[in-house]
Amino acid sequence: MKKSVIFSLLALFSTQLFAAVNIVATTSSMGMLSRTVGADLVKVTELAPPDRDVHTLQVRPSMLQALRQAQLVVSIGAELEQGWLPPAIEGAANPKILPNTNGYFEAAAQVSLIDIKTNADRSQGDVHPLGNPHIQLDPIRMADVAVALAERLAKLDANNAARYRQNAQQFKAEVNAKMPQWQKLAANSTGVLLYHKDGNYLLNRFNIPLLAYIEPLAGIPPTASHLLGLVKQYKGKQGVILHTIYQGHAGIGQLSQQLGWKHTALPLEPANNSNSQAYFSLIEQWLMAAH
Repeated sequence: MKKSVIFSLLALFSTQLFAAVNIVATTSSMGMLSRTVGADLVKVTELAPPDRDVHTLQVRPSMLQALRQAQLVVSIGAELEQGWLPPAIEGAANPKILPNTNGYFEAAAQVSLIDIKTNADRSQGDVHPLGNPHIQLDPIRMADVAVALAERLAKLDANNAARYRQNAQQFKAEVNAKMPQWQKLAANSTGVLLYHKDGNYLLNRFNIPLLAYIEPLAGIPPTASHLLGLVKQYKGKQGVILHTIYQGHAGIGQLSQQLGWKHTALPLEPANNSNSQAYFSLIEQWLMAAH
């Protein structure tokens, strides 16, 4: 084996062995942020596959194993992972990552949220009273989360605080530098029909008109009468239909055909183990599809 290969393997193993903070991220977007801010100072494990609905995951033994070894959990929060993350943390029996400790970090708690529902109940569908948790498609909010995450890592690993803060500020600068280009991509969109409220932050950030939702209520599949109502409302108008790759309801294709609009299935998360460039490409993919 060549010496260069041996040195590379030794460097990889030493990075994993001596990583300052062992992070478990609930999603690949949270994993991307963790790697961007932590760089080679952290080891990151992601729990949710990017092609799955994070609302509906089930606790798996691999989750418990990862959480037992974690020093920091990085979640989206706002109750998005409510169905599985609290029981997984409880099952892991790791006091370092309990809520309200430095080892538990919620991205949504670091920024202002939209779609806050006061006095919400299940008659309104799968609602999130604390606000819409799907912040990952807003790069400005994600940059603010990165800055907050750097401060949390600084508490857990004070010796490397300056590096965490520098990495977060670099990510924020890259986001700000890309905003003019992204705003050009978003310009002149005639409007979007979303399946679910998961694209709201992106549409809000880039002033893209939100026309309606294919779901009559959040988490409730569309009925034939609801789809017919959308056809009547938007027939003869212009727009596009955007939905995620796991929202495969047959009504989407029917609606697209009857309106004469294109529909695009998009990932809500970057691929597993992604870097910031993959995240930026995800934002561009959504913006280009909004036309």
